[in-house]
Amino acid sequence: MSLMLEDIALSAGGRVLLHPVTLSLEAGSLNVLLGPTLAGKTTLLRLMAGLDRPSGGRLLVDGRDMTGVGARQRSVAMVYQQFINYPSLTVFENIASPLRVAKLPRAEVEARVHQAAELLHLAPYLGRRPLELSGGQQQRTAIARALVKRAALVLMDEPLANLDYKLREELREELPRLFAESGSILVYATTDPAEALMLGGQVATLWEGRLTQFGPAGAVFRRPCDILTARVFSDPPLNEAPARLAGRELVLANGRRIPALQRGVEGECTIGVRAHELVLDDQPGPDAVPLDATVRVAEVTGSESYIHLDVGGLAWVVLVPGVRRPEPGERITVWLDPRRLFLFGTDGTLLATPELAEAA
Repeated sequence: MSLMLEDIALSAGGRVLLHPVTLSLEAGSLNVLLGPTLAGKTTLLRLMAGLDRPSGGRLLVDGRDMTGVGARQRSVAMVYQQFINYPSLTVFENIASPLRVAKLPRAEVEARVHQAAELLHLAPYLGRRPLELSGGQQQRTAIARALVKRAALVLMDEPLANLDYKLREELREELPRLFAESGSILVYATTDPAEALMLGGQVATLWEGRLTQFGPAGAVFRRPCDILTARVFSDPPLNEAPARLAGRELVLANGRRIPALQRGVEGECTIGVRAHELVLDDQPGPDAVPLDATVRVAEVTGSESYIHLDVGGLAWVVLVPGVRRPEPGERITVWLDPRRLFLFGTDGTLLATPELAEAA
């Protein structure tokens, strides 16, 4: 199966919910929709599923125009973040429900259900009803139902958000492989850039109802086409600062000068640097420059620490390994390596990347 979106758009109540989107998805592919809340991810999933009718554009399945055709006439399965199960049915019957509708032989129904239950650690609970399960177990039941259906198009809207860490990691690895083996198109929506990178495949970045970029996850992360895409694909948020490119120097608003290792058109620009590229300890390279900063707050996650800083009036974040607890108000030095900078023009388009700086 192939799925082609041609300028699919949606407006309601005089408001644009989704600007024209064009995407081409192939059988067996993993496609991640990445964007913050209200970026348009769920809207796009519902249009793909046939749950909503677009106000513009066409949706083609294997070259056939399916625009406006309802979900019941499509081979599609959908899993929401908020699990949806039949409360009166056992876990077994919940998972088996699409197979019963398809009137599959009893032996095949049982085989598929037990296979999915083993994968999702649900085998001990097949005789229970949803209200006897934890939230994570109910979500796994909904995922299992989508898995056994073996639909040509599988849509997942933040499906792992309610699961514990270990199972979430297992499923991030298993789900793409399982759906790829079935030949299904898997479309997975998430707000988490790290999850998008772990899943791999193709990623479509969305911002306020606009598709900003589509391509291999690693390539989009390393080379975002504009500052909006860089923001979408940065967590913690992208550290930004207005600057002016003059010859081989970048001049910040406070007058601080940084070597301009990237090539670009001289004039006003914006620099961007991800939190893990900043350094608090030793100078990371011969061209790195120290910036004075004041600690706002430190967040310790266990294996990493997020240090929120005031850098010349700008709110920046540094991600460092291990436990670091500088006190609020403490003066600190943060090292900025020019080789790790993104450079964006006044219109937000990418002028240079860290990757290009290394090749310069």
